Formats: sequence, structure tokens, C-alpha cells
Amino acid sequence: MGFYTELGIYSKLHIFYIGILRGFHDSMASGPGDTSIRKIQSTGGGTFTLSLPKQWVISQHLKTSNSIKIDWRPSGALRLTPLEQEKQSLRTISLDLGHLPDESLFDHLMGAYIAGADVIRIRHNSQEKRKISQQIRRFLRATRGFELYVEEDQLFELHCLLNTGDMPITSSLNRMYLQLSSSVRDILSVFEGDDPTFLDDLEERENEVDSLLHLIERQVRLLIDNYSIATKLNMTRIQSLESGNLARSLERMMDHAVLIGKNVHEHSSALGYEENESSIKKLGEWQNSLKELMINIRIRDANRIEEARTHLKMIQNDLQDHERALFQSEKKHSWMLVELSVSESIRRLCAYARDFGESLINMNAYKGIRLDVKGVSENI
Repeated sequence: MGFYTELGIYSKLHIFYIGILRGFHDSMASGPGDTSIRKIQSTGGGTFTLSLPKQWVISQHLKTSNSIKIDWRPSGALRLTPLEQEKQSLRTISLDLGHLPDESLFDHLMGAYIAGADVIRIRHNSQEKRKISQQIRRFLRATRGFELYVEEDQLFELHCLLNTGDMPITSSLNRMYLQLSSSVRDILSVFEGDDPTFLDDLEERENEVDSLLHLIERQVRLLIDNYSIATKLNMTRIQSLESGNLARSLERMMDHAVLIGKNVHEHSSALGYEENESSIKKLGEWQNSLKELMINIRIRDANRIEEARTHLKMIQNDLQDHERALFQSEKKHSWMLVELSVSESIRRLCAYARDFGESLINMNAYKGIRLDVKGVSENI
């Protein structure tokens, strides 16, 4: 599954596989995670050669005349991958319900999904079949690409039909944002007097956002482990990790948008009791700032990112003052409880949006890092 070796070499070298290591027994790498030091050999015609660790060659089932793909990384490292491994083997995880706690199947299925499993086998006692089927259906609704492939008396087998490299992470982030943004627009519309049924599908939209988050977490996990997926997605490992942070911020914002929507749906009259004091009008300002941050996933303008984060902080401060005034008010009304709940959720929306902006800044910083090696500068 994309096992690779990285060699930090900063000169143009033609590296050829020359077989079993001769000498250097004292520095031989015996397994994954080990390090060895190899000397470059010069052959006739100015060609440079470097031997490969014998144990690695054996573990990859390589022999003379097999081909190895060499990627020259921006950092100066060389990454070696046997061409045969370009065709990925299936990752399989087996779950024996006899060894799992009761009612934990769904959590283990989600763990297997995010870990990057392509096939999940579930062995069980046939008496538990109906309950297991319910958990499997719940899992299939919560994820992307998995289908029930085998259903036997004591075995379920799920297969993933989705190619991880076919769905750009930025597209999934945009879809999460669109679900969140449209939900907030509908919340504001209902607050202003539109049909409350506009909010009836908020839970479905939340489930869609959760599903996209799980997909991105799966992609990040696979991308870290397999550089070929990183190539297909056109994304570095650092970018993928920060993209995972962006997705989690969007998912948390969606959670609080749903809470606000429920309050508007169930307590709209209370929220409108003193409209000039309602915190919900801050939602529009938050939405504008988040939109600015989403635009900067692509253009990465540090000034615009920081301006949006500063504005979000101002909204947070205004809401804190508003909540403090409600607590200190001598007037006590039932609408205040709802108002406090909505205000807190909007503050959290701002906090998670600021986290979103911080991840964009981190991605910007990484993009600008340069390596200086013996006077030669190079972008990572």
C-alpha cells in the first residue's frame, strides 16, 4: 500500500537498482522505521548508483529487472516506490462481534471507514442478524461509497466502490459550506416570518455535512499513507491535515447552526420579543466573514483572511457584552433563556470560523517555507 523509501539527496543523480547490498552490513535497515546510510558509487561514464536495503527488496518481492518509480520531492528527497505497488491491494478489516462490546458495531465500522478500509468483514452469531443489519444500514447512510456485498448466515461483507482520488477535498469542503450557508439563510428567512417548514430538513443537511467530514477524514488518512493518492488529489500531507481541520470547523459550525434553527423554529415569538436586542441579526455578519474565508481557500490572501478573523472577533465581543447585559438586567423574561442560547451558538460559530481562518494561515505559512541547503534555496 504505497510503501516508499525517502532518500535525502540534493544533487541530480541517476539512481539505478543494482541488486543486493554488498558491504555496509553494519548500517543495514532491517524493517520499516529503520535508517541506514549508503555510499554513492560511481561507475563508468559518470553514472551514480546506490544499493537498496536487502530486506526491503525482499519484503517488496522485487527481483532483477523490476522497475522502481522515483519521485524527486521539492524538499530534495527522493521517494522510491515499486511500480507494482501503483496497483493498490485492498485494505481489509475483519470484525468479530463475539469479541466486541455490545452496541459498538457502528463505532467500529466508522473507525474502519476512516482508517481507509476497502473491505469490511463482519462475523456474527446468526441470532443477532436483524440488529446487525440495522447498524449496517445506519453506517451506509453515514458514509460514502460503501455497499453491502455479501450477506450470509454468519457473515456480512461491505465493499467500498468509491475511488478516494476521484473526489477533490476542496469540492467536499465547498459542499459542506453550501449546506451550512443555505441552512443559515433559511434560519434568517424563517426568523423574519417565512414558512417554518423551510427548516424541516435541517437534520438531513446536518447528516450530509457529517458524511462529508467522514469522507475527508478518510481521504486524509489514506493520503498520509499513500503518496499516489496525494498526487491524484494534488495535495501535500500538510495541506491535507489542515483541510481536515477546515472540515471539522465547518462540521462544528453546522452543529450550532442546527441548534439556532431549532430555537428559531420552536421559539420564534420569544426571539422576536425585543427584536432590537436579538443576537440573531449577527448571523448575517458572521456569514459574510465566513464567505470571505471560503474564497481564500483558493486565493490565500493573508490580509483578507486576517480582516475576516478580526471582524469575527469583534462579533464575539459584541455578543459577550450582549449576554452580560442580559444577565445583569433587572427584567427577567422567558425569552432571555432562548436569546442566551442563540447568542452563545453564534459566538461559537464565530470561534470556529476564526479556527477555520487560522488553518488557512497555517497553509499559507507552509507554502512559503523555503529550504536553504548550502546556499541553494528551494520552496517546499
